[in-house]
Amino acid sequence: MNLLIVLGVFIAMEGATWVIHKYIMHGFLWVLHRDHHDHSSEGPLERNDWFFVIFALPAIALLYFGAKQNFSALFFIGLGITLYGMAYFFVHDIFIHQRAKVLSKTQNPYLQAIRRAHKQHHKHLGKEHGECFGFLWVPVKYFRMYFNSR
Repeated sequence: MNLLIVLGVFIAMEGATWVIHKYIMHGFLWVLHRDHHDHSSEGPLERNDWFFVIFALPAIALLYFGAKQNFSALFFIGLGITLYGMAYFFVHDIFIHQRAKVLSKTQNPYLQAIRRAHKQHHKHLGKEHGECFGFLWVPVKYFRMYFNSR
């Protein structure tokens, strides 16, 4: 049962990410997210990196209180959020934005589709007219672009 909770939360986080990215990060918290689009920050960190802290706090609280309650469902909800956050960091920051040069020349169609969809998202420098707000689920047109070319 606990594995199902972790998996379900991980999957649900994709929808939550889309909503948070579109309506919060491109909404009232654009002040933190803007430098991720216009590259106005100086140095290795962006104001956008504060979102890691913001999203980690509820996960940490769920892990802590769930562990205190003899590893209740709260713990496994927090674990699902944490695993999604780790996946987000590795795919978004390391793979897509190449904060570490890994898989930069991949020919994997799925990874190419993720990278292309994210590039479409970043072609808009302002907070309006965005597209591709998700993370691991990519619109079908990007899958077709790379899977049909093989």
